[in-house]
Amino acid sequence: MAARSTSLPSSSKKRKAREADATVLTIQVLEKQLTDAVSSRSSLNPLADLLDLAQEAETAAQLSKAIYALYRVLVLVISRGLLSGPDASEDAKAVRTWLLDRLHTFTDLLTGLLKDEEPSLRISALDILLSLQKHLSSALTRTGDAKHPQFHASHFRKIVSALLLCPASLRARQSKKRKTDEENASDHVLDADVRDHFVNKWFSVNEDIRWFFLRDAAVLISKYPSAETPQLSGNLLSILERLTTFPTKPSELNSWWIEELGTQPPKPKRSAPGEEEEEEGSGAAPGDAEEEDDWRKFFDEPPPRAYGEKKGITARVHTLTIHQSLHSLAAHKAVFTRAWLSLLPRLSSGSLEEVKARSLRVLNVLHRGVIPHLTRPILIMDWVSSSVDHGGTVGLLALNALFTLMKEYNLDYPSFYTRLYGFLDRDVLHLKHRARFFRLTELFLSSTHLPATLVASFVKRLSRLSLHAPPAAVVMLIPFTYNMVRGHPALMEMIHRGGGEVTGAECDRFDGEERNPTETKALESSLWELYSHREHYHGGVCALTKILEEAFTRGRYGMEDFLDHTYGTLVETEVKRKIRKEPATEGEGRTGEEDVLGALWKME
Repeated sequence: MAARSTSLPSSSKKRKAREADATVLTIQVLEKQLTDAVSSRSSLNPLADLLDLAQEAETAAQLSKAIYALYRVLVLVISRGLLSGPDASEDAKAVRTWLLDRLHTFTDLLTGLLKDEEPSLRISALDILLSLQKHLSSALTRTGDAKHPQFHASHFRKIVSALLLCPASLRARQSKKRKTDEENASDHVLDADVRDHFVNKWFSVNEDIRWFFLRDAAVLISKYPSAETPQLSGNLLSILERLTTFPTKPSELNSWWIEELGTQPPKPKRSAPGEEEEEEGSGAAPGDAEEEDDWRKFFDEPPPRAYGEKKGITARVHTLTIHQSLHSLAAHKAVFTRAWLSLLPRLSSGSLEEVKARSLRVLNVLHRGVIPHLTRPILIMDWVSSSVDHGGTVGLLALNALFTLMKEYNLDYPSFYTRLYGFLDRDVLHLKHRARFFRLTELFLSSTHLPATLVASFVKRLSRLSLHAPPAAVVMLIPFTYNMVRGHPALMEMIHRGGGEVTGAECDRFDGEERNPTETKALESSLWELYSHREHYHGGVCALTKILEEAFTRGRYGMEDFLDHTYGTLVETEVKRKIRKEPATEGEGRTGEEDVLGALWKME
């Protein structure tokens, strides 16, 4: 008789289950003892035992219960004022020092868990860290002057450092599994779930969290060289590029994680000559306040105020206290500017592909999410100019940023159109991003104050490149040319020039090798290349070319209707097109020696 199979666990599994249950029970007992000890002001030594259990936990479930138990106990300790306020005796001072050491150990454990392999532990650790930030800051405010709310800066600096440097989890360090170089590199990259949770719940919502993060991130970048911490710039960029909200007027400074910081600060006092106002308690040493004064003076430029807008704090940024800075729009722009100016030079280190990839990410958000919020947008000109040298999509987006600086902030960049003209090479009409190129180029050439010789060079150069372009690119180019000619009537003679003046390519006076668009003699040439597309093999191109032979009476073409064409869309259009009249079949009905079709093919 066959033995009956059993699903009962083995003895080793039973033993592990009993040990796990015992560990959870121990955590609960220790938490109860500590809760009673805080209420009765008795010994808190079990806190060390509970912390040891958290550090030695074998499973994620045990560790989760341990860190939440520690969190509840420490919140109770903080709320009872055991970590702040004056020391009544030497014994009380020693107890406070011991408790602070346990708090720092717990904080280090949580910061490491931000890189744990268990997703729930990563999110829980971040929630607990930010919750402790609120309780620690409120405790500092209660023990100090209520009119000067505090922010526990030293604890928050640990959070910022963990988000940007990503130290390894304690559980990962205890693991004996060997990792490859690729895995080791990814160990210091901020996980997407932690990043998105931080950005969506705190960074894009709370003014105080955003202000302190930007300030501390800039300090962290200046402290660690790129060679030692290559992951720092990438982690910071991944957070900054997802910042979707930024205050544009003082009334928008209305959301605070530390509620006490939301109270209206006193108005700045005018200090006597040579007298400096002291920064209020943020957990920083006096030397730190002086260092902040140095860089904040550089960004001291009062922003223009709209008519009827409520006046906010308008004193010089470097003279404001922390509380006043949090309610000052200029101070928020100052830390935002410093963070980006510290980050941009770091993005140029690494391989060429890495630099181009990071630059592309920055340029995608630069003109809308960064430039409008900078204290002095002109300060990023050098980095943007160097990005133009990468060419391709990166260079084109860099030109877009330069154009924004020229148009909105009066940047003087005389070689802008020369650099743009340099992008018109043999590959531009074959690129995957040619739609973006046409969209931006039309924007750059939209001003009617541009010299006709300049615009004529762009139109002529693109016309010459169209001879070897795919039909989808020619379909974009023809309405683009129509819009340029309509906006600059002086270009009309390039279409209608004839009668022996220019009779063919051999008589074309256009200098295709000239790099200066004002010296190409394009205005003395003609658009014979576009005229040749009347015989194009694609019927849509032939039909579209005829608009250049008609009177320019219609309005400008909407380029968006032509930018998304590809081989696929052109074929799909032809397949779906209704044929009104069946075409005649040449050679039908022929027989004998002249039946060429019959000689080549056998019809069945």
